[in-house]
Amino acid sequence: MTNVLIVGSGPTGLTLAIELARRGVDLRIVERSPQPPTGVRGKGLQPRTLEVFDDLGVIDEILATGSEYPSMRSYQGDKVVWEGSMGQLREPSDGVPYPNSIMQPQWRTERILRDRLAELGHRVELGAELTGFEQDDEGVTATLSTGEQVRCAYLVGADGGRSTVRKQLGVGFVGETYEDERMLLADIRTGDLDRDYWHVWGSLADRTVHFTICPLPNTDIFQLVTPDTGEDLTELVARHAPHVRIDEIVWRSEYRVNIRMAERFRAGRVFLAGDAAHVHSPAGGQGLNTGVQDAYNLGWKLAAGSEALLATYEDERMAVAEHVLGLSTRLYRENDTRRGDNTNQLDLAYPGSPLSVGERGGERLGAYFAEQRGTGFLLLADTAAGHPVLPADTAPGHPSTVLPADTAPGHRFTVLPPLDGQEGVMLVRPDGYIGYHGDESGLSAYLSGFGIAAPLSDAAR
Repeated sequence: MTNVLIVGSGPTGLTLAIELARRGVDLRIVERSPQPPTGVRGKGLQPRTLEVFDDLGVIDEILATGSEYPSMRSYQGDKVVWEGSMGQLREPSDGVPYPNSIMQPQWRTERILRDRLAELGHRVELGAELTGFEQDDEGVTATLSTGEQVRCAYLVGADGGRSTVRKQLGVGFVGETYEDERMLLADIRTGDLDRDYWHVWGSLADRTVHFTICPLPNTDIFQLVTPDTGEDLTELVARHAPHVRIDEIVWRSEYRVNIRMAERFRAGRVFLAGDAAHVHSPAGGQGLNTGVQDAYNLGWKLAAGSEALLATYEDERMAVAEHVLGLSTRLYRENDTRRGDNTNQLDLAYPGSPLSVGERGGERLGAYFAEQRGTGFLLLADTAAGHPVLPADTAPGHPSTVLPADTAPGHRFTVLPPLDGQEGVMLVRPDGYIGYHGDESGLSAYLSGFGIAAPLSDAAR
């Protein structure tokens, strides 16, 4: 029996597949489309997503083929009337190794993730649409358009805003669709614009935008975005920017602005993630990134297979999705294009989660990034103090890897010195958030409560 069936191969589904594959979990990932997408929908990767991609082993190619966001130029006709940036560029630091958003066409992000998944021995099954499923106490039976029935322990719907999984579950998708606010995306070629700038035509007086044309890194393509009024694109551009000629429209897509969130992110053995669980306005570049975080949160919990852990997914991610939806909606309404601390997703946390215990419980650690790479936990503790959770031969001040004999795959603990000024011990979850912060005497009970074997010294010998 397949352990996890993932429906949908966008950034959310691919991130989840990689998370499971590198933990040795038996998985399949199916996609109804017969071929990977070619057009550009999302293109912004936030700093927190870059940290995730570092852990997944794809950050080098993401950075090499992407770019920081270009400066913006606003025009009246062919005259530049304003220049500026979406946010101040920052230097990397120990706490924030990737401080700036990266522009990367979504089709390339997906290709890089697919290649990484292939390295781990798995491929997306294209042209395999989920047509139905039934679940019971022991698992889920899914039916594909190929006629195959797949029996799995868990099913994850990462199949977009029109999610078949969500609809069959009967889970409500609460929010608004702005029928009168339709947008048009188009990938175009033109030789008349500088590729060092994001070009904007509109009215500064009433803060309206006629269209924007943005160069996509390491391509010869620009992305044009405009309210969909039905006007021919070539005529629209000629009317406001007569010096710019569209040489070719490579791809185009119309969409309505949707702001919605599922009433539940889980029903029994079926989970929702990404756009299947929440859809955002395009403002702030939050949608794709929030889906990646959903997958990063869910992956290690599915691999562990503990019901107590799986129960925290909905609590943690619904609270985050609600917050991010509020942010992206406000930015959209105010036509605010700035990027900064409110959009980089570094401050998102899980303070109210059952998994979060102690003063810093639920916070992103923001340290030991190299040591966080991989699938295990970090334990920040004074090894010289002889804590009962540490093996007796752990050398003071040096990392030690501990694998309890009866632990599930991926429950590896790397012991590291505490942070400056840290009191008690800190247990850092595989997704980089602090789970437990407190006295060492409570750690074993905390771990066992979530079905995780504690790295006791007698189990490590």
